[in-house]
Amino acid sequence: MARLLIVLGLGIAAIGVLIHLGVPIGRLPGDIVVRRGNSTFYFPIVTCIAVSLLLTLVMALFKR
Repeated sequence: MARLLIVLGLGIAAIGVLIHLGVPIGRLPGDIVVRRGNSTFYFPIVTCIAVSLLLTLVMALFKR
């Protein structure tokens, strides 16, 4: 459990550094954005798929 929390914390810190450096995390090509009038609907489908694949790989490495 401790190892998982450490890795999770390091992952969140790495994402924070990437966002600070200007990497467009959460605004990947393929994400759906609909703007009509004063409202905006944003659905990050490609970002969800990428995060899911990344977490699947990380969990597979921890399972071994």
